[in-house]
Amino acid sequence: MFLLAATVVSAQVTFEAKVSKKKLGINERLRVDFEMNQDGDNFNPPDFANFMVVGGPNQAVSNSWINGKRSYSKTYSYFLAPKRQGTFTINQATIEIDGEIYKTTPVPIMVTSAVETPKDGNNADYIASENIHLVAEVSKTNPYLNEAITVVYKLYVSPNTGVSNWREIDNPKYSDFWSQNIDIKGLKVLNGTYKGEDYRYVVLRKTVLYPQKTGELEIEPLSLDITVDVPTNRRDIFGTRLMNQVHKTVSAGKRTINVKPLPERGKPSDFTGAVGDFNFKVTTSKYELNASESLQAKVEVSGTGNLKLFELPKLNLPSSLEVYEPEHAENVRTNLDGMSGSISDSYTVVPQYRGKYPIPSISFSYFDLRSQSYKTINSNEMVIDVLEGPTTNSAQDITSVNGNKQRVVLNDNQFAFVKTNTNFTSIKPTHFFKSIAFWSAMILPFLAIPLVLVFKQQKEKRQADVFGNKIRKADKLAKKYLGEAKKVLGNKEAFYIALEKALHNYLKAKLHIETSEFTKEKISNLLNDRGVDDHTIKDFIAILEHCELARYTPIDQVEMQKDYDLAAKTITVIDKEIR
Repeated sequence: MFLLAATVVSAQVTFEAKVSKKKLGINERLRVDFEMNQDGDNFNPPDFANFMVVGGPNQAVSNSWINGKRSYSKTYSYFLAPKRQGTFTINQATIEIDGEIYKTTPVPIMVTSAVETPKDGNNADYIASENIHLVAEVSKTNPYLNEAITVVYKLYVSPNTGVSNWREIDNPKYSDFWSQNIDIKGLKVLNGTYKGEDYRYVVLRKTVLYPQKTGELEIEPLSLDITVDVPTNRRDIFGTRLMNQVHKTVSAGKRTINVKPLPERGKPSDFTGAVGDFNFKVTTSKYELNASESLQAKVEVSGTGNLKLFELPKLNLPSSLEVYEPEHAENVRTNLDGMSGSISDSYTVVPQYRGKYPIPSISFSYFDLRSQSYKTINSNEMVIDVLEGPTTNSAQDITSVNGNKQRVVLNDNQFAFVKTNTNFTSIKPTHFFKSIAFWSAMILPFLAIPLVLVFKQQKEKRQADVFGNKIRKADKLAKKYLGEAKKVLGNKEAFYIALEKALHNYLKAKLHIETSEFTKEKISNLLNDRGVDDHTIKDFIAILEHCELARYTPIDQVEMQKDYDLAAKTITVIDKEIR
């Protein structure tokens, strides 16, 4: 009975969750291991509510024999970062072993306020925190309302430390600001100083802000989760120092902007919020025309400032002119100095009667940042001369500029401008019957019948070529998934990221799986089950592994082209073999 009980206990399945600590600061990391003593399928982790997964899942398998006794262990590991303080629970994970479902016991975790990082020169987390800095550089902290300021986010890295990857955690929302990001084409590593020491840095983001409220406004922080390569005291057989990878969360911190209101003294009555340095003009497409013809009157403001954030002045035209709603146009570009370019309103004007129509001067006011005073620009007065058309008895009816339309009194010669004489010319009649077009329409359909038969025969032959169709379909599929990688061929980092993503997306589409949840061994088994040749599977896995290693080793464009061609060939072969 004792031996039987011992055998039953030794054969019992265990599946449990282990955590690195049950109490941690909000700036620390938590490791969670789901460990089992027998291999299983369909592992399903918990949702990790209130935590962010910064690493994993990592899989480790241990299989050993000691004194004739087998010891087996399989572990799924996750690295978590808490999102806020409080007491939370790591919920149950499940796995299927020999047809039975096993669950782990929930584990409570307490998250406290930030704890002090130990100042240990051999501690990888401490080294990473001392050598990685995210800084938000603000061009001006006390701007006027609607004055442009810029925020440039720089990531500083010490010379002996490396960064493998990063991703944004919190994106600034820029409440109470009009904002626009400036595109950065390619990240360039530059040399600079941070607190008097030499550092390398990259500019991650540039943003132009226009404050829309006065008083103290906060710029929300940008937070990144970074994979940091920290040097260790160990070296490989060639004497190269080994690196240790740690995950680190860095934040640029909040920045407070004190926005000054625009002065009330000297503010013009027609001021609509324009701040900057501007030019103003009113132009027309023509100054002389006939009645019922049209002209374009354009009100335009150009220069540098908050061009999209104020209203243009309205044209004041005589009431007897027919005026349509203006068409608004913007030709504005944004750089670190703010918005520059021009905006305009184009009015379509159609005079109905003969006469002279004045377009009075209108004004545009703005706040000039250089002189810190208001300026007003007046347009020139113009006169539109309508040469031909009906006339009225009252000149005031035509040239009135007030907003109320007046009744126009017509005379007996209002249609005198309409021409009544004719100038007819004879044309030769044409007949369609028995013409060249008639006989062409009759004969061409009969001539097209043999072409249709040949085309149909070729189409049926192509559809019957199953093997050829499969090759063509596979080639098209390879080009589809590898198109992004081909665009960045020559840029090592971007190329191998795009190539690895293309391979994963291909598996996701063909096998209907999330490849991030599977190991290379699992992918190999799935492809093998679908009838893919072992040699092809090895090529596919080798490409995935090379994508991971190539980012950290010198690679030239010739080798990148070889990897691209091998990936395209492998996808084509898999698509032909897969069932």
